[in-house]
Amino acid sequence: MNIKLLEKNICKNLLKNEKDLINMFNLRNSVCNTRFFYIDNFIDSNLLFKAFNEVSKIENFSLRDTFREKKYTLQNISYDVCPTISIITDVLQRTNVIKIISKITGINNLMADSTLYASGISKMDKGHFLNPHIDNSHNKNKTLYRRLNLLFYITPNYSSEFGGNLELWDFKIINNLKIPFKFNRLVVMETNSTSWHSVDHVTADVARCCISNYFFTKESPEKYQYYNITSFSGRPDEKLKRIYGVFDNYLRQKFANISGYTRGRNSLRN
Repeated sequence: MNIKLLEKNICKNLLKNEKDLINMFNLRNSVCNTRFFYIDNFIDSNLLFKAFNEVSKIENFSLRDTFREKKYTLQNISYDVCPTISIITDVLQRTNVIKIISKITGINNLMADSTLYASGISKMDKGHFLNPHIDNSHNKNKTLYRRLNLLFYITPNYSSEFGGNLELWDFKIINNLKIPFKFNRLVVMETNSTSWHSVDHVTADVARCCISNYFFTKESPEKYQYYNITSFSGRPDEKLKRIYGVFDNYLRQKFANISGYTRGRNSLRN
């Protein structure tokens, strides 16, 4: 695989659509304040077919199965098992790519994280879901603020009717804007203290696979310094989960503040 050519094509695709992506990212809607853009046909589809086939070879997925979510994750991506996915992930973190995305979003001083903290591969099967949540605000060492979430969808022949679509919620988690899951679509969304988002239930017997990356800055996205763990809530019709989530978030936040422990810190790329 020609890595330099892949980087060149990604940059070319972003620049070709730069004006539209800037407008999309800054477009205000009546549902949520979370800014985002997405771009389809992001890279050569043949490369993504290879990436998707690599997922079936992974034997060490971790299953997360709580009221918060149900999905498989793999954060320590190995070149031995997932060479194509590893290369795509690394190219997305190249300086030239980051500079263009920084220009599109207007967020200065963006940087990647070579340890891939909280990044990696997620696989969701039938019945899996991800409830409304805000992401952990920082990197592993709590020295950088998480600013952008890059979600790259790699499952071929996937229909939005299968579920597994990204949902961006308002502050009260009452209404959401849905961004359909689509093969070879890159979604870039901002992350801050109110960027509630989720994935609706997968209803088809199809593996929904996504490569995720994060960009960081030293500066806070807010006008103040803060730290929050990944915090969950329930959907509007899940009253008990919403109540339970308040206590669950409080206890996990207290534990993180005291111990310094955050989930995922033991699954870093070396």
